[in-house]
Amino acid sequence: MSIADASTLDVAWWKSSRSDTGAQCVEFGIVDDQSVAVRDSKHPTGPALLLSREQVAGFVAAAREGRFDA
Repeated sequence: MSIADASTLDVAWWKSSRSDTGAQCVEFGIVDDQSVAVRDSKHPTGPALLLSREQVAGFVAAAREGRFDA
């Protein structure tokens, strides 16, 4: 599911502690017990994806394993 304007969500957004000062970051916000929102930090009023906690955990695990490395 997606939200057209991420700034309308009542969440506290945060970036990964591994994010650098560049503008290529994603931000996460906990929506409720089951959902997490993800948005592009460069576009805070742009869309956000709503993912389950299981989906986020799978994404983080895949990133740690290097499965998205070019």
